[in-house]
Amino acid sequence: MRKALFPLALVAALCVVFAACSDGGSSSTPKASSYENIGAGLTGPAGASATVVATGLKNVSGLAQDSQGRLWAVTAAFNDIGTDALYVIPAPGQDAVKVAGDLHTPMGLLWTSDRLYVSSAEGVIAFDGFDGARFAKQQTIATFSGAGIMGGLALGNDGRIRVGISAACDNCVPDSKWAASVVSFLPDGSEARVEASGIRAPVGLAYVPGTNDLLVTMNQRDDLGDATPGDYLALVLSGQTWGFPSCYGQGGSDCAGVPPPIAEMDKHAAVSGIAVLTVAGKTSAFAAEWATGKLVRVELISSNGSYSGTIEQPITGIQGPVGVTASGGSSLLVGDWVTGTVYKITLPAT
Repeated sequence: MRKALFPLALVAALCVVFAACSDGGSSSTPKASSYENIGAGLTGPAGASATVVATGLKNVSGLAQDSQGRLWAVTAAFNDIGTDALYVIPAPGQDAVKVAGDLHTPMGLLWTSDRLYVSSAEGVIAFDGFDGARFAKQQTIATFSGAGIMGGLALGNDGRIRVGISAACDNCVPDSKWAASVVSFLPDGSEARVEASGIRAPVGLAYVPGTNDLLVTMNQRDDLGDATPGDYLALVLSGQTWGFPSCYGQGGSDCAGVPPPIAEMDKHAAVSGIAVLTVAGKTSAFAAEWATGKLVRVELISSNGSYSGTIEQPITGIQGPVGVTASGGSSLLVGDWVTGTVYKITLPAT
């Protein structure tokens, strides 16, 4: 991803490619010997399976399915060179069809009824009236002046749409009230408000099914050397502040009142998309680590109005996962930003 999107990503990518970084991560995942080939060139836990559902979507950054089961994807190149676009894949294995171009760093996709929302560097765009080839109407319904890149989108039970908006810096107090926050607005773009602040880069958003619990993946600061924390998976509640830039998980007065994360992932992971599934009676969050090439699982254990969990069972073999979405039952769709491949991963039912 481009540096403006994940300011830590360039360093992280060099670590992965050249195996030159030694600060490690917060890995609590099983050893590689416990993995097996699950198909499509991926490895994962016993009983999982993987297939390829789409190719040719290099720089794929967000995924969604509509009510007819069609797969939608957006792409975001490292630099904004006019190639970012929206695509539809009518059925697994079919070619991706470009539906809209001239987008700028689109990251989030959300279908509600017959309307598709796309979050981008220029604002939230609403697409209406798809006739099988094109949309009849496209309009920017919400903009957030002075903020950084917008991440994922999620629809709450209250009818409001949430979006994550990054700070345009690694370590600063943002000038815009919208930056480094989770923001909500009505489906027509009106009545925008900050729900939670002080989050350097809230990238992936997903609700725990059947609840009002919003889970968010958070990229951390990247200027801290040995004190660099792992990226976060967190439950985000309205009214919270997460302390950016002074608090980065070190404790003390700078972090007074800042809630703990559900789980701490790898350092410099550029954690991105997230989906939540209930499989075999266990509800888990699945989060993409772009820089490590892992899709990690965090089983959610409810406790005192929050959750705890440990990172386990990473799916490996995806070079740069970013977009993640649930696909019904026990399946996920995961997009590889590097290769343009979209995988369907099905978890074991027991």
